[in-house]
Amino acid sequence: MKIKSHIPNAITLLNLLSGVIGIIWVINGDIVSGAYFIILAAVFDFFDGFAARLLKVQGELGKQLDSLADLVSFGVLPGVILFQMAKVTTQIEWLPYLTLIVPLLSAVRLAKFNLDTRQSDKFIGLPTPANALFISTLPYFAIKWTWVGTWVTSPIFLVVIAWVFAILLLVELPLIALKFKSSSFADNKFRYALLLIGLALILLFGLAGIPLVILAYLGLSVVENGISTE
Repeated sequence: MKIKSHIPNAITLLNLLSGVIGIIWVINGDIVSGAYFIILAAVFDFFDGFAARLLKVQGELGKQLDSLADLVSFGVLPGVILFQMAKVTTQIEWLPYLTLIVPLLSAVRLAKFNLDTRQSDKFIGLPTPANALFISTLPYFAIKWTWVGTWVTSPIFLVVIAWVFAILLLVELPLIALKFKSSSFADNKFRYALLLIGLALILLFGLAGIPLVILAYLGLSVVENGISTE
């Protein structure tokens, strides 16, 4: 087997490694660094698919390995982040375990994605990387806006966020995918809007802006769906 056929899988393993190291850091008490490992994993997640298409070595092994890596980096790691955040803010021992709905439904989401042929130009349900980025940057959001930081980091809020966003992973809601089939503004206006809003929020607020980007992503998708059904 040619060496080039292993390159995308090697990049996928770097995605997995990022998730594993991120879990270790978060368990050791460095919750805010979890976001960096999720971002790093997302970079590798993009380039493994890009490399597979470029080298024309796409295969079933790579597809399955990608899902396994994503489960760790975008399912287990954000679940551990929520668990640790809830654990340090509550005296109720069982409450943080409710946040572990995130890795469970992330596994279902990834399994469904591999079988769903409808997601060529749109996602059905919230993608696991977007969910992971939202969750992992909540600490930065709380630090940036201290007036909402208390309730953002409250254990009840974290459990609610875990369940709401875990359900969004599976909900039958078409969401924007940044897959441009042409450069036409009319055909891609919501994609361009998302890119501009996302860039502006991240430039203004850094990682604290990412939760707002994900909320804008959901909002723009709902608006696009409403317009397309009129």
